Amino acid sequence: MLVTNYLLGYKNLKIVQDNEMFNFSLDSVLLPNFVTLNKNITNILDIGTGNAPIPLILSTKTNANIIGVEIQNEVFNQAIESVKINNLQNRIKILNSDIKEMYENFETESFDVITCNPPFFEVTKESNLNKNDYKTIARHEVHLKLDDIFKISKKLLKNNGVVAIVHRPERLIQIIESMKKYNIEPKRIRFVYPKKEKEANILLIEGRKNGRSGIKILPPLYSHESNGEYTKEIQKYFE
Repeated sequence: MLVTNYLLGYKNLKIVQDNEMFNFSLDSVLLPNFVTLNKNITNILDIGTGNAPIPLILSTKTNANIIGVEIQNEVFNQAIESVKINNLQNRIKILNSDIKEMYENFETESFDVITCNPPFFEVTKESNLNKNDYKTIARHEVHLKLDDIFKISKKLLKNNGVVAIVHRPERLIQIIESMKKYNIEPKRIRFVYPKKEKEANILLIEGRKNGRSGIKILPPLYSHESNGEYTKEIQKYFE
């Protein structure tokens, strides 16, 4: 069933989603608040955009043109509606395609920034998956693997452009290895913890195409207080 909600604390943004499908989460709020943006960027690509939460939030932070690519038709339609109800058609363009095929049609070095909230889980021989299921595609590397993200970024990013993803801490080594393979130098990492006494459960990482070596580990980010409420830093993202 399609519903229209305010975008997780953003009272000036609405989003269309199907409450029976895999809805966006805090990850999609953290990433656009983490990625490096500056006044000179003109083009942003969001890979696997879903119903467009990341482009919507990015539109509040930059005047750049934003393209979101979504492979699943039903979710693509939700993204289109989400852009329309916020009157952002002149800023955000949503494409219904497999980015692994589409990126060849983009001009080389055409984006300043690439963002991606990818599937977190590898597909193994033991995985028993329905490969047409929306939740499976959103959660497992059925259509998009880590290597795909950085291979695409190597072609489409301008020299010194940045790619930022949100992922899981246990995949950190693989992420760095994949970045380096495609000349993306890891530059910034931030671990997100559900509460102060818990282990990190979210990883934010940014790399720069042909960047100099040297990485910054940012201060930890705690998402919730002990009483379950969002921390003040998370609440600032919603203001």
